[in-house]
Amino acid sequence: MRFLSFPSVIVVLMMDCRRRFSVFSLLFLLSLLVLNACSLPVPQPPDRQSLTVHSSLKQQLYQQYSEWKGTKYQLGGVSKQGIDCSAFMQETFRSRLGIELPRTTILQSRRGQAVRRDQLLSGDLVFFKTGRRVRHVGVYLEEGRFLHASTSKGVTISRLDNPYWRDRFWQARRLISPAQ
Repeated sequence: MRFLSFPSVIVVLMMDCRRRFSVFSLLFLLSLLVLNACSLPVPQPPDRQSLTVHSSLKQQLYQQYSEWKGTKYQLGGVSKQGIDCSAFMQETFRSRLGIELPRTTILQSRRGQAVRRDQLLSGDLVFFKTGRRVRHVGVYLEEGRFLHASTSKGVTISRLDNPYWRDRFWQARRLISPAQ
């Protein structure tokens, strides 16, 4: 029978410890991953209260439309005698939602959180590039429709899938959380 020298025994023991440590480490990390996965929040459907608030928001926006429908577009205008798109959004958000917005479209486009077009909710601001340096803003209603002050039709409701608006869509911003 052959005996291992002292340094050889140390090497064998160290290799055995490393293997045990590796297995232990792997099991420990795996258990942490499993526990972490179990603690992730599960998406919940909207509760009745948030659905009611969402419905109320749409009602407020449609009410704003009925009161302003047909008001002529006027660049720089801020009243029912004539209003531009950013002033109409400023007025709508102030009077209907209690939210103060800046006066210009470009400043409004910097507010809130960016939203993808396929995730729009009622109350989201929708922005368009209608010219080289010209921007336009409206507020999303539902089912592809948005409320805005159009240069040609005044205060009106248009569709996002209309080729004119579809081709000029720039971005959308959310100022109101879905649970509000």
